Amino acid sequence: MDKNFKEEFTQIIKFKPPLYKQRHQFVKDLVEKYKPKKVADLGCADCSLLRMLKFCSCIEVLAGLDICANVMKEKMHTLSPLPLDYLQPSERSLTVTLHHGSVAHKDPCMLGFDLVTCIELIEHLQEPELKKFPEVVFGFMAPSIVVISTPNSEFNPLLPGVMLYRHPDHKFEWNQAQFQSWALETARCYDYSVEFTGVGHPPPGMEKAGFCTQIGVFIRKHPQTGESVQSEKPTEAVYKTVFKAVYPSLKDEKYLQNAVISEVIFTAQIIKHRLMSKHEEYGDDPERKSKLQPSMDCFSDYLGKLVVEKNMEPFVNGNEFYIPLATIFSFPKVNRLCGSFEKLCKLIAGKVRLSSDGSAVMLSIEHEDE
Repeated sequence: MDKNFKEEFTQIIKFKPPLYKQRHQFVKDLVEKYKPKKVADLGCADCSLLRMLKFCSCIEVLAGLDICANVMKEKMHTLSPLPLDYLQPSERSLTVTLHHGSVAHKDPCMLGFDLVTCIELIEHLQEPELKKFPEVVFGFMAPSIVVISTPNSEFNPLLPGVMLYRHPDHKFEWNQAQFQSWALETARCYDYSVEFTGVGHPPPGMEKAGFCTQIGVFIRKHPQTGESVQSEKPTEAVYKTVFKAVYPSLKDEKYLQNAVISEVIFTAQIIKHRLMSKHEEYGDDPERKSKLQPSMDCFSDYLGKLVVEKNMEPFVNGNEFYIPLATIFSFPKVNRLCGSFEKLCKLIAGKVRLSSDGSAVMLSIEHEDE
């Protein structure tokens, strides 16, 4: 390739989106494809990949590991639940944990993961650590999938200002043949298959340089048995936990109860507003009418079917409006939250005003907003 042509690309090459975002998106796409429940990010640094992955609905356990505790501590607060997470708990459980330690050491807290990511990690390892790395990740942890990304040194001449390595802490940077040789041998030793790809396409005419970031996706060929895991399990933990967050979840009964109570009261109120005459309910207050009308409309057809087909009609007695629990339980969201009518009764007992026989929710006609 002509030297001037090469220098021209050196000045203009720029990745959109930035390369780190492309690497993170690659992992996210893999998560969406394989739906792992437990994911560990080795060399998690500022936790940016973990922050993206916590929104993936399939993931229930996220763990990060890094040799530098200070870097993790600067950003670990971004992994904490937000106020909205408590107001609207998710149906899934999610636990996020950060550990301080080396990928050259084995710790039982890293067992049982479905996916392990090592994004721009191995080039930071000293030779002794790099030698131990395959046994720790592929032999001991033995997840179903391992993703390893590392710089492709053949791309370096196209990057402005890169003389030897892209980062002063890099101990080496492999070309495509070196990375693939190491990856294939590692996969052979630990019974994995590996496919090669990357992110950061080279400019037209420079295709031989390959991707700026080269990636190996390792898939374990055979499930690891419980006995083999147990035989390798060390007796002591060597990592230090620096952060742990347990997100509110509807799998936790206290959050489920709050959600069910809110939904039961909301459903009962909408049914009441739907069935009472507009004149009695809204009077001359158009603002209040506009607030209730959308919810009223969405309940209308469904409620009508319940009343006609199942004879579960709400009724008025004195100053009280009675909505049968069976009617409320028949609404999809309440049904999904509780699972059974017995569970519904248990969760709202003592928390919602019920008729004397416990069969209906009671709402006051005169003080309807209470």
